[in-house]
Amino acid sequence: MAIESVAKRYVTSSGPVDALDDISLSVAEGEFCTLIGPSGCGKSTLLGMLGGLVMPDRGRLLVAGAPVTGPDPRRVATVFQDAGLFPWRTALENVEFGLELQGVSAERRRRTASELLGPLGLRGFAERYPRELSGGMKQRVAIGRALAIDTKILLMDEPFGALDEQTRVLMGEWLLDIWRRTRKTVIFVTHSLHEALFLSTRVAVMTARPGRIKSVLELTMEYPRSMESPEMVALRAKLWSEIREESLRAMQST
Repeated sequence: MAIESVAKRYVTSSGPVDALDDISLSVAEGEFCTLIGPSGCGKSTLLGMLGGLVMPDRGRLLVAGAPVTGPDPRRVATVFQDAGLFPWRTALENVEFGLELQGVSAERRRRTASELLGPLGLRGFAERYPRELSGGMKQRVAIGRALAIDTKILLMDEPFGALDEQTRVLMGEWLLDIWRRTRKTVIFVTHSLHEALFLSTRVAVMTARPGRIKSVLELTMEYPRSMESPEMVALRAKLWSEIREESLRAMQST
């Protein structure tokens, strides 16, 4: 994936707002790249562009060498902070949904969804409805729905942001296991330094609005990572220093 000199401006009732300006970033196949930065810096806008849901005002985005001109569920799947499950469908039926839209036969989509429930830790919850699932379970169903259509690229917009800290850590460990087995290309948005350092092969730090790429941190340590190791403690301090500077800028500009 490639982001080349992308810019985006929104027109609001109080005037124009520059969300992104001159963003450039490349993401290699099979990489786990995290976007992190202060609130309002354009992380979600950039993810929306990669998914074809938002069009840039300037620059271009490429997926597998082809320009992004709109949503392409054959190549890109997105998971949002809100699981967005259909309350009238069971966990299994929610996982099947993307395949149903693609016209996959009932037998094949049921088999694919059923095979995913084990790795998702939901084998015993196939017939449960969203109201009967915990927050972490709902997010696993949403991720399963994205995995079921088997795209090479997975966009994740703060998927664990609404979860409690314990569940969030466990979900991060679970996602890392899924990624290490599938090696999909993941673009992950978070505000959590722990998630960024624990999960990523690279972390791109964004500036306060208008969002630009401030720095890119390469993470070459093996998995699983000890967050208490001297190396990780030093990296966390470095990452926090850069984000703190931009967060203060964002607060002063409001």
